[in-house]
Amino acid sequence: MRLFKFFAVFLILSAVSAWAQDENGGIKTSTDLSVQISSLPEAKLSLSQSFVFPFLQGSSPLTSDNNIATVLGAEVSPVSLNGKAEIIWTPAAFFLLSGGGMAGSGWNMALGNGIGINKPEDESAAKPRKAVIDGTAFDGLLWRAWGAGTVQFDLGAVIPGDWNHILFQSRHELRYAAYSRAESGDSWVYEADRGENQNGLVYYASYVLGYQMPLSPVLDTVAFMAELDKPLYDTPGGDYWGDNLGKWTFSGLFNFSFTSRFSTALVLQMQTRKNYGSSKFNNKEYYYRDFELIKDDEGQRRLLFYRAALLFNYKIR
Repeated sequence: MRLFKFFAVFLILSAVSAWAQDENGGIKTSTDLSVQISSLPEAKLSLSQSFVFPFLQGSSPLTSDNNIATVLGAEVSPVSLNGKAEIIWTPAAFFLLSGGGMAGSGWNMALGNGIGINKPEDESAAKPRKAVIDGTAFDGLLWRAWGAGTVQFDLGAVIPGDWNHILFQSRHELRYAAYSRAESGDSWVYEADRGENQNGLVYYASYVLGYQMPLSPVLDTVAFMAELDKPLYDTPGGDYWGDNLGKWTFSGLFNFSFTSRFSTALVLQMQTRKNYGSSKFNNKEYYYRDFELIKDDEGQRRLLFYRAALLFNYKIR
């Protein structure tokens, strides 16, 4: 369900500069409505409001559009409800600093588990034990806080030309997440993920390489993205099941702009899974801590198809 973040990170390459080009001085605002659907049984509706304030603007091309952007948003999925806020400071055209937070909760249903503790169904059973999600609707609060730095580059800004818009972006983020019902070392699930979260720090990094199509009337941007989620939990005995082994997600993105207000992104994703040397390595039916991470030449990760997704974005104003 993190594709909205993926889309926001990608669009930030051009969003702030677009606001700056639309008007000269003053506060710019934008209201966006987004819908995500995918090949997994998931969907999400998001509404966001953005405010961009000129800040420490200079006379050089690198600082003429300096600003601070505030983004407020609300999200709803079939199993969760969230609110979030982020502040983004652009001290130079190629660099962004941001920080933010979110809070939400969820409920469980046949479609998926929105929130709850992930634990063995029977602690005394033989391993591998069946897993169960212990949680009821809105029985706890899930919150996250993060800080990030982003470097971005558009070759077309240095070498002007319709064919020269090669885009690059790298974001590095440190975030803390916590579920109010979870105690130290407990695993929890949120928004039907794999249930391997814990209260603690996670390092996130993303790398985007894209190209703006100069002549296509609809397909305006294609890009490749690599994302890393690396937990920093340091759970006792965690090396057994690969507690802090980073997870990679590789995405191909095709962005279609049908009008100045409406766009659609097609995203195809592959993702790594921990290699437990068993057919159950991709099965959430069993408690993941009961499997030992492979530590031989087979490699600790397996790369699998993750999902295909469509993201529809409409700029209300």
